Amino acid sequence: MKLSYVSTSSIREALRYSMARMQADLVDGQKEVQSGKVADTGLALGVRTGKTVSLSRDIDRLKAIIDSNTLVASRLTTTQDSLSQISDAASTFLTAMTSASSGNATPETTRQAAVSMLEALTGIVNSSFNGEHIFAGVNTDVVPLADYFASGSPAKAAFDAAFEAKFGFAQSDAAAADITPEEMTAFMEGAASDLFLGDGWSTVWSEATDQGITTRIALNETAETSVSANNEGIRKLVMAATMVANLFEAPLNDQALGTIAKKATLLVGEAMGDIAQTQAKTGFVEQRITQASERITMQSDIFKDFLHDLEGVDPYEASTRVNALISQIETSYALTARIQQLSLTRLLS
Repeated sequence: MKLSYVSTSSIREALRYSMARMQADLVDGQKEVQSGKVADTGLALGVRTGKTVSLSRDIDRLKAIIDSNTLVASRLTTTQDSLSQISDAASTFLTAMTSASSGNATPETTRQAAVSMLEALTGIVNSSFNGEHIFAGVNTDVVPLADYFASGSPAKAAFDAAFEAKFGFAQSDAAAADITPEEMTAFMEGAASDLFLGDGWSTVWSEATDQGITTRIALNETAETSVSANNEGIRKLVMAATMVANLFEAPLNDQALGTIAKKATLLVGEAMGDIAQTQAKTGFVEQRITQASERITMQSDIFKDFLHDLEGVDPYEASTRVNALISQIETSYALTARIQQLSLTRLLS
């Protein structure tokens, strides 16, 4: 008969190894309970791991587009609110111009209405969202519209220079009283028009770009998601307000002032139509973004279901396994404590 012995040291080592394995399994089990997926995708899926990597990447891309669409939608909402404010201010200004055209308002009252319109318009167009100027086109870090009333304003200097070049004297000169309606019309449709509706606009008035911000709203779809201060309606409103604010303090005769008021009334009416079209276009883009986000969300949910089928775990089974491992580890600690108390001296004493 062969005798063998088992030392307490070998028992402790065996328990230590077993405990280390159980602790590693416990960490993996807790990860699975918290995340709802296997702790080691490569070990669990083998050659199918590439599918999970591809699906995860696609889900992240779709999530990034959804987040971008949310931000863009907020910016467009702000843009719509600003356009509505411009439209309301233009409507008030149009009422003042109508009164001036019919001779029912004093020049000073009319001029104050134009000053208020230009100040309000400048403030709205130069507003920002999330640190970006919403009417600046792609130049979101610059103020798009020049402040006409600022000290040393290039816009005012350009308008004054155009007037003097046309008539040969400053607006404050007494000779301004002799300007005829025909001469004033020629000025407004010529030199003045070039400052606002021609090349002068980008030279002295606007730092915005004609090109708007193009945003990817879906994997295969883009949209222009901004409105530029170079919009035709904004230009016409600036022109109308500037002419009235500037020329209605000059010593012009009533016929010339009436000609200016009628031109301003025409410009404001056209501008309101342009602004309305811009609002409609912006609303259409908002609708496209909403629909695109809904489609992307559905697609992302499908990908998530596929991914869960590949690497998902049963949360109840994972919880049961974790509880069992905790019980086994606690039992192992208790046995280890018992074994450490065994000694030959204690047995013989």
